[in-house]
This record gives sequence, C-alpha cells and structure tokens, in this order.
Amino acid sequence: MRYIKHLITLTVLIVFTNSKLLSQSLYVGSITEDYYRRAQLLGLADTNVSFTVRPIFPKLSTSQSLDPFYPEINPIKADLGNSQWQGQRERRTAFLVLPFSINTQYNSNHPYGFNDGAMIPAKGFQTLIGAGVYAKLGPLTIQLRPEFVAAENREFETFNDDQHIITFARYYDIYNNIDLPVRFGEKPHNRLSWGQSSIRLNFNALSVGVSTESLWWGPGINNSLLMSNNAPGFRHLTLNTLRPVKTPIGSFEAQLVGGRLNNSNFPPLIARKYYFERDLYFPKPDDERYLTGAILTWQPKWVPGLFLGINQVQQAYSKNLNNVGDYLPLFLPFSSASAPDNAINEKERMTSGFMRWLWPREHAEIYFEYGRSNNIKDRTQTFLSPNNSRAYTFGLRKLLPLSKQSGANVLIGIEVTQMQENSIDNVRAGKQWYVSNAIRQGYTNQGEVIGAGIGPGANMQSLSVSWVKGIKRIGLQLDRYVHNNDFYYYAFSDIKDTGRHWVDLSAALNGEWDYKKVIFNGRIIGTSALNYQWYNKIYNDLTFKNGRDVYNIQFQLGATYRF
Repeated sequence: MRYIKHLITLTVLIVFTNSKLLSQSLYVGSITEDYYRRAQLLGLADTNVSFTVRPIFPKLSTSQSLDPFYPEINPIKADLGNSQWQGQRERRTAFLVLPFSINTQYNSNHPYGFNDGAMIPAKGFQTLIGAGVYAKLGPLTIQLRPEFVAAENREFETFNDDQHIITFARYYDIYNNIDLPVRFGEKPHNRLSWGQSSIRLNFNALSVGVSTESLWWGPGINNSLLMSNNAPGFRHLTLNTLRPVKTPIGSFEAQLVGGRLNNSNFPPLIARKYYFERDLYFPKPDDERYLTGAILTWQPKWVPGLFLGINQVQQAYSKNLNNVGDYLPLFLPFSSASAPDNAINEKERMTSGFMRWLWPREHAEIYFEYGRSNNIKDRTQTFLSPNNSRAYTFGLRKLLPLSKQSGANVLIGIEVTQMQENSIDNVRAGKQWYVSNAIRQGYTNQGEVIGAGIGPGANMQSLSVSWVKGIKRIGLQLDRYVHNNDFYYYAFSDIKDTGRHWVDLSAALNGEWDYKKVIFNGRIIGTSALNYQWYNKIYNDLTFKNGRDVYNIQFQLGATYRF
C-alpha cells in the first residue's frame, strides 16, 4: 500500500504540472520508437541512426510539432540524430513532463510473453504503470520515470510430478545454474522500481551518467542476443553517444556500461524435489554480480544505410574482479592460447557481431546478428568450429505502399532466432546460452534473461503482416516457439520414443491507435502449447505416450498519455 500511495502522489503531481514542454527520450519498448524505425523505411526519419544502440536520444524541443512523442504531426523528417538542430540555440534549462503509460495483461492458463520490462512471467492479471519528469540544467539532465508493477501471480501447472525422478534431476542440473524460476513465489507480486530513470552529464555527442533504463543492443526486433528489455533494467554506469559521431570514414555509435545484477531469490520450482534423500535444489550464492558490456556500431561513409557492429558482455562475481581488464574486457573474444571451452577465473563472456542494412528506396531493411557464448578458444579453433556455442538472429522488413493519397502501407516482417546448441558434447555437459556453472544465476536480472526473451536452448520463427498509417498500426503475427531444446535432448536423450518437443504455436492480433494526446495499444494472443512443460506419461519400459496440449489466451491493453 505504501508503494501505491507514493505512485498516486507522483501521478497527481504530474497531471497538474503546468508545462508545455514534452519528452526528450525514446525509451526501449515505447510505441513511438518502432514508429520511427518504420519511418526510416520510407525515408521520413533520420536514416543515419542505426537503431542498434538504444534508447534513442532526440534533441529537446519546446514545439509540439517537433516533439519526438508527437510524430503524427511532425512536419519535417524526424530528427533522431539531431542533425536538423545544428546552428540552433539549445535551451540550457528545461522541465518536461514525461508521458504517463499504463499497460495491463492477462494470461488464462500459464505465463506467456517476453520483452515486457518490469512485468514478470505470471498467470492472471498484471499491470505496469510508468510516469515521471525530466529536468535539464546546462549539461546536467535528470530523468525520473519510476515504474510500478502489480501481478496476481496465480497458481498454474509447472513441471509435472508424473515426470521420472531422473528427469527432475536433469532439470535441476540446468536450472540450478540459471536464475529462471517458473513462478515468482506463491503470493501476489508488487514492485516499485526506478524504471526508466537516469542522471547524466552531456557534452556534445557524449553522455556519462548512472541509469536504470532498459537497454537494447543489436538490430533484432523480437529478440536480441546480448541486451534487451526482456528483464527489468538494472543499475549501471554508462558512457554513450547521444547521436552518430561523424568521422572521415563514416559515423559511429557506441555505449559502455558497468552495473550490478539482482537475484530473484526464488527456486526453479515451488515444490522441492529429492533424489536419494538429497534436495535437488542448490540455492544460488548471494555474492554481488558485476556486468560490463560495450557495443560499437559503424556506418561506412561509402555504403549509405549499412550498419556494422560488435558487442560484448561479461559478468563475474565481485570477489573475482582483480584488475582493470576484469572491469573492462572490451571485445576480447579470444584467449592468447588454446584453452578448454569453459569459464576462466569464474567469468562468463558473450560476444556477437551484427549487421543492419537499410534500403529507403525499396522501403526495406535486412538485419543479422551472430554470437558466441563464453568463447575463449584460440583463433584457429574458433574458425575451425564456428558453430560451437553459437546463436543467431536473422530478419527482414518491407513496407508496401497502398496509395500515395492515403499514406497507408502494408508492413511485412520475418524474424528467425536460433539459440539451440548444435554441439553434442556441449548438450551432454549441460552447456547452454545464458546458463553458467561459474555464475550460477546465469545471464539474468531479477529472474529473467537479459538477452533473447525466448531463453536458453530455444528457437523462434515469426511472421508479421500489418496495416500501418503513421503511428496507427493493425497487424497479425504468427510465431513458432520451441522451448529449450538443449534441455530436451539432455533430459531425454537416453529414453526411446520421447514424443514431441515443447512447441508453442501462437497467433496474435495487435495494434496501436492514436487519438489526440493518447496512444492506445492492444493485443490478443492465442497459444497452443504442444507437449506443455515437456510432459509425457512414462511407462515401465521407459517409453512415452503423446504429451498433453494446453491452450492460453493473453489479452493486453494499454494507453499512453502525452502531456
């Protein structure tokens, strides 16, 4: 109740603040953020911005017609890279009211969904509220946008008790090494966090500060291998560019972060399991985890619209940080000599390279990200076995204009993400993306994966078709989501006739619609979960019959009010 009172007080102050100055930043996951990426395909937004280092930081404006959260009345090309502001006098002081947003979702049978920030995987209703203010005093900027989430967190069926105890033991072999609980306790979940907040010092194109904002690295739309808004944002120090920095060989965008990650403090499963009177669950250590990461994107001046980049993250327990190289392991995917493919000095590292190619004349884009998990082999071994511990995302989008008079378009998008390990030795050893024997919370924050929301060992294929006109959009998306195939092969590899994998087939009707100062968003997702939770009834001869299929309906409804 104390958190709710504080949030209500903050909301009242915001609503009655008399200010016509509007928002400055496009936080990850906002509706307007994807609008500007679509506008790039039509040449209506700054095509020098890569959308691989997010959030985006447009310049402040006192005019509603130039405000980034009012793209539907913007008379000029959206100035995401601030190029339109050269020669104009910038305000030294400002006070802005950030948009107020409320989003509610409901899952009928079991948790489903990802890339929802502070929300948790839960059955039933949950609501996320965000609001705040922004202040500027010379080079100092302060953005306070706390978020409050409240979830029913109702009981649902998890890993079924009919599974063989050996299967349970193998389940814990994996999920003892990643902080990925199926259910966040047995009580309703309420949490007030700093959300999309930051304090920064800005100097021309550079910014340094402390932040809890969600980050997204790489070109993916549904999944990003290293950094996304699937988990809540974490506290971090940041040094980043505010706009592309031009050089004789092209422009660059970059970010360097270092921060602390938090545990969920929940076990993988609520009911404890015992094997030969031994508890299968091993609690994770309470040691602080330190995450450092960097991303660099280059747009070659000779190929307009092409963005090439590399990013890397490394996490370690604070007690194992001994020198500057431990805090800032910048783009070091190789060791100096051949080494076994496991953790060195209790550290875990992931590296990926990516490409996004924007074609405004064709109203299309293509993108790709390829990553390696904890790759510390020498260069020779890496090139001899490039598929070892690899993951990738590939996608394309194209706009098909319906008519010049209406301004409407059809948007077609395809994205494929492959997280499944293809090394038999790694599968047998229980090695997966985001899972770690050295850092037993894995690559998570507050119980959710920081990278691709589909999680370790998973694969996903998506097809979307939408009608779009400005910020308005109505679309259909079809997904095929294979849950943790690495665990499937690890747990059932020695049992014949294991039946089907756990596969979700989903169809979603979604859209956004603006009306005056409000943007409404909604989504209805129907999911058929085949062999839910890898369930199969075991027989005495160690064969299985067909698993159980369950169905889930998810409703999402939200609104954003722009002051």
